[in-house]
Amino acid sequence: MAILNETKQKIDELKREYDSLKRDKESLLDIIFEAELPESVSNSNAIEGSTLSIAETEKILLELEVSREVSVREVFEAKNLARVFEYIKNKIGAKNIDKEWILFVHKMLMTNIRDDVAGRFRKQHEYVRVSDHVAPAPEHIEAMLYALVLEYSSVHNLHFLEKISRFHLEFEHIHPFNDGNGRMGRVMINYQLMQLGFPTIIIRDKEKNFYYDSFKEYRDSNKKKNNLMNKVLSLALIESFHKRITYLKGQNIIRLSEYAKTTGEKSSVLLNKAKRQTIPAFREKGVWKIGQDFKTVK
Repeated sequence: MAILNETKQKIDELKREYDSLKRDKESLLDIIFEAELPESVSNSNAIEGSTLSIAETEKILLELEVSREVSVREVFEAKNLARVFEYIKNKIGAKNIDKEWILFVHKMLMTNIRDDVAGRFRKQHEYVRVSDHVAPAPEHIEAMLYALVLEYSSVHNLHFLEKISRFHLEFEHIHPFNDGNGRMGRVMINYQLMQLGFPTIIIRDKEKNFYYDSFKEYRDSNKKKNNLMNKVLSLALIESFHKRITYLKGQNIIRLSEYAKTTGEKSSVLLNKAKRQTIPAFREKGVWKIGQDFKTVK
């Protein structure tokens, strides 16, 4: 099932408002990107098993000491992924995703973590499994990736989020690397969004079960269904818009729990609305917030 027209319309409206408000305020968007970076890095790494909190990730990126002993791998996972995010932000439009781009970014991502596999696809006899999914044999990887990149660039009758959704699902199905596939896939989602003029999104570790379910839906339907991934990306993008638009409007930002007290709304009701993105709430370091001036419709 395609993304609902109502959702497409909402994204279009938010994009128009975002584009109008961001004129001459690119410096503010840069500040938001930098402030959000530890959260983006922490969540993507946590999905893959990292134990670093957002606060610990932030300290590592600022070269500050973390209060507990953490593994060298986790430190480089944080630093490398942050470096990749900053790289793709500065290289928007310079190059479309292709084999060379994928290998270059993967090397940046995995250096000092797995130097033996950084910047190369799986070779003969290198097989990987994710849950009950055994990824395609190494000899098929390059042809499958070529077909995937070609499809993404040549198909014009799908909504952009549906294209990105299918690209991500198929990339993770191929699982071309021995390590780093998930983080690479989420990096590419954000690169594709930025190339189209959209803000970056965060797929959160707290919601990873729903995210994982989208891959199962894709596999179980013989690669025909991407409904769940469409929903994951749509909600994340709308939340990203809500955050940036609230800042661009210069609103006073408060916790959603505080907003509930001042308005008399039930916190549980507001939280449910926030999760469904029917109010312009957004998360910062895992805490739901909203513009103080927002008026709910009862």
